Amino acid sequence: MARVKTGITRRKRHQKVLKATKGQFGTRSKLFKRANEAMLKSLWYAYRDRRNRKRDLRSLWITRINAAARLNGTSYSRLMSAFKKANIGVNRKMLAEIAVHDPQAFKALVQQSN
Repeated sequence: MARVKTGITRRKRHQKVLKATKGQFGTRSKLFKRANEAMLKSLWYAYRDRRNRKRDLRSLWITRINAAARLNGTSYSRLMSAFKKANIGVNRKMLAEIAVHDPQAFKALVQQSN
């Protein structure tokens, strides 16, 4: 079997990794082995935090809805239960937007759910 030299392929791969870790500190952006470790770790963080962002935003929406609900004399859990019973199908993201930007419309929704 013939010998295969990886000169061009290896250089391309190294350059791709070094380009991906360009702004990192010290050897994490200079040496291939450290840069490759840094890149793999950063890709894992990105993957994990795309999921965590959804969790964080949902918690933010719930906090905003709860604050607006308490201004209207109810709590978050009672409000969501009332929405379910009244068949008001507004998701939490939209409810939070309404609560922040249009308190009168939110008040109307609360009254309609009771």
